[in-house]
Order: sequence, then C-alpha cells, then structure tokens
Amino acid sequence: MPNWNEILDEIRVSGSTHDIIRRKYLKKLQNYTGRNVIIYYSGWLQKPGTNGVQVNDADKNGFMTVTHKLKRDKGLDLILHTPGGETAATESLVDYLRSMWGTDIRAIIPQLAMSAGTMIACSCKEIIMGKQSSLGPIDPQFQGIPAHGIVEEFVRAHREIRADPSKAAVWQPIIAKYNPTLVGECEKAIDWSNQMVEDWLITGMLHGDPDRNTKAANVLEELGNHALNKSHARHLSAEKCHDIGLNVVKLEADPRLQDTVLSIHHACIHTLTATNAFKIIENHNGIAFIQSEQQVILQRA
Repeated sequence: MPNWNEILDEIRVSGSTHDIIRRKYLKKLQNYTGRNVIIYYSGWLQKPGTNGVQVNDADKNGFMTVTHKLKRDKGLDLILHTPGGETAATESLVDYLRSMWGTDIRAIIPQLAMSAGTMIACSCKEIIMGKQSSLGPIDPQFQGIPAHGIVEEFVRAHREIRADPSKAAVWQPIIAKYNPTLVGECEKAIDWSNQMVEDWLITGMLHGDPDRNTKAANVLEELGNHALNKSHARHLSAEKCHDIGLNVVKLEADPRLQDTVLSIHHACIHTLTATNAFKIIENHNGIAFIQSEQQVILQRA
C-alpha cells in the first residue's frame, strides 16, 4: 500500500483537471490515427508579453522529454499553435524532429501557426487545416521590424538620392537610426530563412515531384515576400496556402479527426487561459513539459 508521500506524488503527477481532459482527447486522437501525437501550444494570446511564449531553444528540452520512448515507425502528428520565434531555434527543432521521424510528420493547425510556426509546418509532409486555420508570412523580423522592409527602405533611399541629391537631407535622419551592418544582417536573415524552407519543402512535402524546385520557389515568393503580403501578421487561409502550392489537407474532410483535434485545441486554450501555463509540449501518453509563469513542470501519465 502506498504511503502518504507516495499518494501525494501520484496526485501531483496526475496534474489538474485541465490536464486530465486534455490528455483524454490526445489519447483519443492517437487511438484513431495510430500515429504519435505531440502538441506544441503557446499562450501568447492569453498572456501577451510573457517571455518564452515564442519558439526558442528551451523548447528543445520539451521535445526531447515528450519524444522519449515514442515509437519511431508510427510517424508523428504535430499539433501547432504558435506565434513563431527564433530562426535558429526553429532550424534546430526541425532538424531534431526529422532525426526522430524523418519526413513522416504531419502538421495539424487548429487555429494559428505564424512565422516560424509556418516554417515548421512547411517542413512536414502535409499540413492539415480547417476553415478557421491560418498560417502566416515567414519573412524574418528584427526587433519587430521586417527585415525586408529595412532592405527596401535602404534601396529606396539610394534610388531617390541618386535621382535627386537634395533628398539626402530628408533621408539622412531616417537612415541614421540603423546600425551600419543592419542591411547586411537583414539580407543574410532573409537568405537563411528562404534556404531552410526551400530545403525542407524539396526534401519533404514536395519530394518526388518533378517540378519541386519551381513549386518551392513559388511558395517562398508567396510566404517570404513582405511587399506582397504587406504585413508579417497577415493570416493566410487553408485555401490560400493550398493555392500557393503547399500540400494542405482539409480538416473537415474527416469529421472524426476534426472533432477530436478541435476538442484538443479547446482543452489547450482552456488550460492556457485558466492556469499559469504559457507553453505546453505534451504527447499522447501524458508526458508533458509545461512552462508556467512560475516554473517548468514535468509531468508523466
């Protein structure tokens, strides 16, 4: 018979009511698809301004925790809800996931996977989206300013001053606010993001397609062109993502899948709203790496 402390440990491990409900639907999804399931949920909408809500290197610890002991031959369904984040962390995370499951990864987007979240989705073999789902542009940002926008501003300044030297007085205070090396860093960041996503598309989603290079270039033009998208916060629907060449599968095509995925989504949002948690990384076995405003909580089923 377990003693007092052992019972207390069992209660702590079991988690809150939110955890129990969330895990119920995660297991239900895994039972239906037969595939591994991992959720990657950020509470940036519930807790704006919280440090750590974006994709960062600390997330690797979470994915290592929830990936441990999962069967590699079952593939992975990765449920994403994130505003994006650091390019380097995104690259490292995708490299890790592919080292575990190769390209047998499906991205499921119940609502939003923006910026680096879109890049992660592009690394998968297909993207499952509903009518309410959105991806976003992948143009890199520098302290909230689009890298493309900075380069465009310098190009415009050069063009206008060359045509009319008197405009130098107008442009000088604008250009002076930027670090001398910023344009070069922006250009490198743009090239880095584009090269990563192009490689992931060609080796994953578009693998085997004889026109994969052209299709990948078209996707990058649509997702990476700040001048085309107007805003880094632009929401791109499932229909739009399909039209630009991504392998998008309609969530509504499988009502049972839709029902279970949206149940998981609602359970996650309730958790992020009602608790101190701001990021949840969890698998279908209830193994979780939950970051809260007070601490990191490791939980097992």
